[in-house]
Amino acid sequence: MAKYRCTVCNYVYDEEKEGKKFADLPDSWRCPVCNSPKTVFVLLEETKEKTKDLTTVSDILIEQMVAWGVKYVFGLPGTSSLGVVDAIRKNTKIKYIQVRHEQTAAFMASAHGKLTGNIAACLTIAGPGATNLATGLYDAKLDHSPVLALTGLVARKLIGPGSFQEIDQHSFFEPICVFNKVLMTEDQTTKLITLAIKHALIERGVSHISIPNDVQKLPYGATILPMEGRIPNTAISSSLYLVKKSASIIDKAKRPVIISGFGALESGDKLLELAEKITAPIVTTFRGKGVINESHELYVGSHGAIGSTSASNLVQKSDLLIVIGSSFSDMTQIPEKRMIQIDINPMMIAKNYPVEVGLWGNCSELIPALTKEVKGKKNVEYLIEIKKLKKEWLDLLNKEADLTKKPIRPQYIIKVLNEKISEDAVISLDVGENGWWFGRNFWMKKTQKMIMSGYLASMGTGLPGALAAQLIYPEREVICITGDGGFSMVMEDFLTAVKYKLPVKIFLFNNGQLGMIMQEQKVEIYPNWQTDLYNCNFANYAEICGGIGIKVTDPKDLPSAVEKALSINKPVIVDIDTDPIRFI
Repeated sequence: MAKYRCTVCNYVYDEEKEGKKFADLPDSWRCPVCNSPKTVFVLLEETKEKTKDLTTVSDILIEQMVAWGVKYVFGLPGTSSLGVVDAIRKNTKIKYIQVRHEQTAAFMASAHGKLTGNIAACLTIAGPGATNLATGLYDAKLDHSPVLALTGLVARKLIGPGSFQEIDQHSFFEPICVFNKVLMTEDQTTKLITLAIKHALIERGVSHISIPNDVQKLPYGATILPMEGRIPNTAISSSLYLVKKSASIIDKAKRPVIISGFGALESGDKLLELAEKITAPIVTTFRGKGVINESHELYVGSHGAIGSTSASNLVQKSDLLIVIGSSFSDMTQIPEKRMIQIDINPMMIAKNYPVEVGLWGNCSELIPALTKEVKGKKNVEYLIEIKKLKKEWLDLLNKEADLTKKPIRPQYIIKVLNEKISEDAVISLDVGENGWWFGRNFWMKKTQKMIMSGYLASMGTGLPGALAAQLIYPEREVICITGDGGFSMVMEDFLTAVKYKLPVKIFLFNNGQLGMIMQEQKVEIYPNWQTDLYNCNFANYAEICGGIGIKVTDPKDLPSAVEKALSINKPVIVDIDTDPIRFI
């Protein structure tokens, strides 16, 4: 008895299982999966013999990705992507991470881009696998994270009439992507994949390539294109005239305030040098947290929906805002003021309001140039006011963190985490009440990193972000701060942490509610309805999966529970009974 494989969809006809020889099937017989004729089937052993030493389009595709710095592919294997999956298997220079849902794969790729500025890939099948990537890819699009998405596609001759798992993938991905193509012939392989990576890196967005099933397996040999000489230098700056004009305006300001966004995260030391020279407080956006040590006397908190009273007070009373790397989201609530703005994206300059000077360029180039041109001034009275306002804010936060209340106050949870987690921890933050309390109450160190879903604000990003972070930084402490709502959307991929021995520490604010929505219903004077959650014991769930689970119900037990979790070299869920009522 023999086996025959459909060269279009890879369905295998097993003579022993079917009870009938393939040769005896009528000529009108067609593949039960893709409806291809009998003539496209080949003897399975013959296929193996023909292809075992053959270099294919998929092999060249993956080798070209490796040459351009792609180290990880996140995904799920399936019929229409098996050629690419096998090419990854054969290539020792790239690592494949199997997840349990394609959404997690896309979120991990997005998190990788946010943390490193470099590109990772997600890979899945045609149809439902492709559509499942959409939420994570939209997160990357809106937060300007470079991602390469690869999807299988039905064989070329089946495109159009409506085959099994066929959708119009090109149209589906078009609004998400900065580059979106179908690889139709072998000669396109190296050129399309290098263009895809180049667009993703330079335009800081999502590139997508669909690869028809039959194209993946075509024999093909090609010279791999090196990256050197094909990527431009993005360290650009504005004219000296505009820098000097900005410095002149700053010199005349009596109450300047610096607002630092995500785009300035890698320029913290330069930013602090400018702030100290002109005696200006530093305020951050939510995604800009951690640009400097937040214990520094000039840091006064974040601005906007999660902002501090000290930041709000100083921004409102300022006579000049120096805004660096901020996208002016409605949640940041930057008011209309006299303003100097620095941004790498020219479309962000004067996005909401006219500016005195817009400096288009890389802040790592422009901040030192501006610092050189401004006059040094020590405004002692202003500095005393800054310190006083910050102290009042910190006193309020300490008062809120009541360790006697049950269920446990979220402010107290954040206080304990602030004291216990390492100074170089990577923090993956989910969306919901847990994120609101983190943004408001947590004081980051410059050596820590934080990632979140910014503009899309998608629940369920905490765990995938932590998985990606632990792969990138295997020696660092990786913390996931999440809620019962967000975690339960992706909890199946805790198994991925266990499988790959990724010792992520998940601190789960279990308030039995979609807490943010409950609060929003209250603000809009709606009755509280359909926000309560029916939960499992998440600590028990961790143990069932092969990880470690710790349940905390008493606030007095929280510090020791956090210490225990951090000391274990395995994936851990700390399930914390949390008060759903917002006390501020």
